[in-house]
Amino acid sequence: MEPKIRIGIAGYGNLGKGVEFAISQQPDMELAGIFTRRDPDSVHPVGDRVSVYPLANVEDYTEEVDVMILCGGSRADLPEQGPALAKLFTTVDSFDTHAKIPEYFDALEEAAKPAGTTALLSVGWDPGLFSLNRLYGETVLADGVTYTFWGKGLSQGHSDAVRRIEGVKNAVQYTIPSDEAISKVRAGEQPELSTREKHVRECYVVLKEGADAAAVEETIVTMPDYFADYDTTVSFISEDEMQQNHSSMPHGGFVIRSGKTGNGTNQVMEYSLTLDSNPEFTSSVLTAYARAAHRLNKSGQHGAKTVFDVPPGLLSPKSPAQLRKELL
Repeated sequence: MEPKIRIGIAGYGNLGKGVEFAISQQPDMELAGIFTRRDPDSVHPVGDRVSVYPLANVEDYTEEVDVMILCGGSRADLPEQGPALAKLFTTVDSFDTHAKIPEYFDALEEAAKPAGTTALLSVGWDPGLFSLNRLYGETVLADGVTYTFWGKGLSQGHSDAVRRIEGVKNAVQYTIPSDEAISKVRAGEQPELSTREKHVRECYVVLKEGADAAAVEETIVTMPDYFADYDTTVSFISEDEMQQNHSSMPHGGFVIRSGKTGNGTNQVMEYSLTLDSNPEFTSSVLTAYARAAHRLNKSGQHGAKTVFDVPPGLLSPKSPAQLRKELL
């Protein structure tokens, strides 16, 4: 029997907690420990016997962790933590700033390749599962157009970006797709849609005492890669209202490929998600890909990798024979 894959969690916010739950559902994994920038005594995992260590001492645990799942934010945490930890461990992360993925890939490649580790980046549902479905759509329906819609739902990465603005105490951001745009795409009309025509963004912000609301709003609506290309509304609310109305984390979305085959036959492919908990679902994707990252590393495939580089069978704890029998 193969030894269990020992998983480390770097960061213990909503995503890290979700990873802890997800590991408990995997028959071939065990949690080696949680690594945090906070005082370890202030972190209270779900499991009773889970060890919590200072992230600053992470290099002392390279022999005890097979795969480190990085649960920090894409805006400020992962650009630094990703390359640093890829020098020590095989890693999986959910870096989701689409425009900066190529440069992040290069940074991980430079760190992981000489270290003999495997760094699997931008794993989640978008980027991640949606990326795969965009690929499937483009290759199957070569003559067509791909559309991606997100929401309605709470975006972890965008919410984190707002929370890091000076003067912000707490914040959430919702992405809302256009029903009219989706209907046109599903009908095979292949409309030309600008970024602003596909979605709007809504931000709900709790300010710190004395913060300049106008300055915070201007910082949000002009933030590149996050809000500048969208119609964005900012509402300032109380902490009580935040806890009462914005504590759940639903999300979802659609990838739709509208194309033609043969002599102009209309074909539409659609992949959709409806999620009650964005972080728990993302955590489950990360955990499945941790298995794949471990297997890739064991087979000598080192350096930076994306979901496009992972054979689907490596995600499953089942053997190839089982997969052929049960799922093919």
